[in-house]
Amino acid sequence: MGDYGMSGFGMWLGWLIPLLFIGALIYFMNANKKKDLSARDILDQRYAKGEISEEEYKAKRDAIK
Repeated sequence: MGDYGMSGFGMWLGWLIPLLFIGALIYFMNANKKKDLSARDILDQRYAKGEISEEEYKAKRDAIK
């Protein structure tokens, strides 16, 4: 008597742990994906970081169009 088995809290915990694990797995898989950057985006980033000069930026920007 008094043995409720997997009813109540135990039943919810049995479902909750795998769902949390699957949710975390999906989150980290999506977080690690690299965004697809266009050539213009990469060029803009390089110019913003100071890796290329304004003249080089304009020349490459015009070549991309």
